[in-house]
Amino acid sequence: MKINFSKYHGAGNDFILIDNRKRSVELSAVQIALLCDRHFGVGADGLMLLQESDKNDFVMRYFNADGNEASLCGNGGRCIVSFARHLDIIRNKTSFMAVDGQHEAKILTSAENVDIVNLKMNDVDSWEKKGKDTILDTGSPHFIRLVSDVDEIDVFTEGRKIRNSATYGKDGINVNFVSTEEDGLKIRTYERGVENETLACGTGAVAAALSSFFDNYNSPVLLNARGGALKVSFVHKENKFTNIWLEGPATFVFDGEINI
Repeated sequence: MKINFSKYHGAGNDFILIDNRKRSVELSAVQIALLCDRHFGVGADGLMLLQESDKNDFVMRYFNADGNEASLCGNGGRCIVSFARHLDIIRNKTSFMAVDGQHEAKILTSAENVDIVNLKMNDVDSWEKKGKDTILDTGSPHFIRLVSDVDEIDVFTEGRKIRNSATYGKDGINVNFVSTEEDGLKIRTYERGVENETLACGTGAVAAALSSFFDNYNSPVLLNARGGALKVSFVHKENKFTNIWLEGPATFVFDGEINI
């Protein structure tokens, strides 16, 4: 089976995107994992299918690099918006369906291969504080640990330990290490489903930004990930975070065809 695809990345968080409006592509978990494999496939942190929607511009189906359909991916959401524009499905505004419900997005600026995309996230009204750690769900569950310097952390070892701890059960949790900088936050993330450190994580950036509110950070919050910068804005009122937006680059890398 030959598949046409596009490769995008959002601040280094990279994805395979497939136009599946005709529902002609059916992939098993094994095939998706092979496509995402960096040695034997295209290589990516995840794979997305863009499908038709009756009520919105499109539906986003997201799969982790392990081949399993997953919870929301924020950077993936921004990249599929750019992909939809590339396919002439949308122009500069859109609403689409993801696994956690409807999302709005705006393309703020466009260059040859880079769109700056602002994605609206769902409200967050619950979280757990454990000392300097915060646990909250921003479309995907995240563990945030404040450290003095993220560059001194063994993210793979420490992140995997927390992700697989008995506290979070079989499904596990995404793990983020955050340190403060003069202009915002520095963040590194261990992602479940990828089972490794990724260069950026959109839902993790949102979780870290919301967590920083309790350390006297105000909206918007700039987050520097290993693959680039993201910005998160939000409103906190009556013990609830609303009007949450994730902004950053969605970069087209290449189009390709693969026989799988």
